[in-house]
Amino acid sequence: MTDTGAEKTTAGAFCALADWGTSNFRLWVVDRAGNVLGRRQSDEGLLTCADGRFAAVLESHLAALGASADLPVAITGMAGARTGWREAPYVETPAPLDALYRQAVTPEGVTRPVFILPGVCQRTTGPFDVMRGEETQLAGAVASGLADGIFCLPGTHSKWVELKGGRIAAFRTVMTGELFDLLSRHSILKHSIGDDLAFTADDRGFSDGVTEALAEGFALSAHLFSIRAAGLLGGDAPKPAARLSGMLIGAEIAATRTFLPQGMTVHLVGSARLTALYGRALEIAGTQSRLLDGEELVRKGLFAAASSLFQSSEVSR
Repeated sequence: MTDTGAEKTTAGAFCALADWGTSNFRLWVVDRAGNVLGRRQSDEGLLTCADGRFAAVLESHLAALGASADLPVAITGMAGARTGWREAPYVETPAPLDALYRQAVTPEGVTRPVFILPGVCQRTTGPFDVMRGEETQLAGAVASGLADGIFCLPGTHSKWVELKGGRIAAFRTVMTGELFDLLSRHSILKHSIGDDLAFTADDRGFSDGVTEALAEGFALSAHLFSIRAAGLLGGDAPKPAARLSGMLIGAEIAATRTFLPQGMTVHLVGSARLTALYGRALEIAGTQSRLLDGEELVRKGLFAAASSLFQSSEVSR
C-alpha cells in the first residue's frame, strides 16, 4: 500500500532521494537545503520489483509528486544489489562515508539522471561481511557531526559498526532477528511460545534472558532448551518469547563486546520497538545508549551524496 498523506508541491525541487529496501520503498523530494517537499512510501521493495519494475515504480511515485521529467534521483539500498536494478559494487573497509557517491552507478534505460549508491564490504578489517543501505544511514550520522563512535543498527540482521574519522573502520553482522524467527516458529520452542510474540523491554522474561546470556560461561545452544523445559515443568516461568529474545540479544551484545570500549555510548538506529529492547539490554550490560532517527539519517546521507553527485562528473555510468 502506498502512503500519499504527506504529499506536497514539489516546485523548487533539487532532487529526489530513495531508500529501496527488500520489502519497502521510500521516496522524498527535497529542495536545495534538504527540506522535504513531498514524500511517498510503499511496499514495492526489491521482492516485488525484481522482475524489471524498478523504473516503472520510481516513475509512478515521482509522477504522483509532480516531479519534473529531469529531476535527478539518488538511491540507496537493495536497488543496487546483484538481483536489483543494477549492481553497485561494494566499497571496501575502511570506507570513507563522504565519498560513497564516487562509486555510484546509473541503470540502463532511464530517462532522467538516476544514481544508485554502493554498499560496503569487509575483507581485511574483520571477517567477511557486507551491508547495503545501512552505510547511507551512517553517512547521515557523519553529516550530522558523528564521525566517530559505535553504532548498532538492530534488525533481522543487526549491524555493529565502528566509525573512525568518518570512515567505517570495521563492522559485524549478527543474525539475531532471523534466529528469533526461526526458533520461535520452526523449532521445538514453538510449542512453548505459540502465537504470543507480544512483549516489551520491561517484561521480566526479557531481562532474565539478557542477564542469563551475559553471565560467564553462557552457551546459547546449551541454554535454549531450558525455555521448553520451563514450559513443561510449570511454575512462575517468564513469558517464553520475551526470554528467548533476551537470550538472543544478550548473546549478541556479549559477542560484540570488542566493539564496546569501557565508557563508550552505543548509538542505536532502528525501529522504536527494537531500539527499546536493545537499549534495555545494553543498560543491563552496563553500557549507555543513544537513540538516533533512522529515517532522518538516511535522508541526510542520501542528500549529502546527492549534493556531490549532481555537481560532480565523477560518476560511473
